[in-house]
Amino acid sequence: MEKNGSSVNLSAPQPEQELLLPQVSGLRDLWRQLRTNSLALWGLGLLSIFFFIAAAGLILTEGRQPIMDPEKVRLVDTLKPPLTKANESVLAPEDRPLFGIYLLGTDKLGRDVLARMLQGAHVSLLVGFISVGISVVLGIVLGALAGYSGYYVDSIIMRVVDIMLCFPSFFLILTVVALLPPSIWNIMIVIGLTSWPPIARFVRAEFLALKKQDFVVAAEALGLSKLKIMFVHMVPNAIAPVLVTATIEVASAILTESSLSFLGFGVPPPAASWGNILSDGKEFIFDAPWLFIASGTAILLTVLAFNLFGEGLREALNPRLRER
Repeated sequence: MEKNGSSVNLSAPQPEQELLLPQVSGLRDLWRQLRTNSLALWGLGLLSIFFFIAAAGLILTEGRQPIMDPEKVRLVDTLKPPLTKANESVLAPEDRPLFGIYLLGTDKLGRDVLARMLQGAHVSLLVGFISVGISVVLGIVLGALAGYSGYYVDSIIMRVVDIMLCFPSFFLILTVVALLPPSIWNIMIVIGLTSWPPIARFVRAEFLALKKQDFVVAAEALGLSKLKIMFVHMVPNAIAPVLVTATIEVASAILTESSLSFLGFGVPPPAASWGNILSDGKEFIFDAPWLFIASGTAILLTVLAFNLFGEGLREALNPRLRER
């Protein structure tokens, strides 16, 4: 079509039409990248099962009169193998396991291993997420201050990070926990307070790259406060590596708690955790192998699931890794 000697291409998209073109959101693009990674999908599937088991454990084993009591001692049914019926002629109805069968057997005190595994699942989930939450908050705050504030603050914080990284983290945690009263909350706080340095280093590196960007320079020119620039404008742009590190740190926290409980410094008895179930099983490796097989397999699969999903998340959020 021509008008006044000039041609107009009606098929070309107008500016208003370009705004209406469908755009892929960040979460949709992330899911699209994760779907192409089979190992990440396996990790996500295992994590879904783990969360379901932990939720079931919270419902079935907690409360004043739990449906499955992980602390119930049945001396007439000690070291029963899996799929064995309870001694109904001796046990009262309220003392019998669910469905009258020990699906995963019993331990040396006759406690239901399935009930203890379910309780240990939500204990592990609680320890993993709360301890990592503490370390993420500390890592973001200190890493942001180090990367944005300048030479002196950066030097002080990074020397503290270097000192903490010089010590083997597990032995540092073991030493501190041994000096404190036995408590699951002490374990979570100690793990959180000793695992923030890697997150702080990631956040600092991101802030060093971001503080020269135009949007940060513009925010400084507008007179915004440093705290607002750091935590409102810069942190959302530096959160991707933190998410990946936090996912893998959850696995590390669960493994640390299991190791502490195995050594007798973790969750205080009679509460159950996968680590103290594994510790009980070491005395009966040949007589009752179901004790260490159940807890060891649970720890292995859970840590593997978090690591697989964390690696898949790292590849999905890093374009350079996707191109390889």
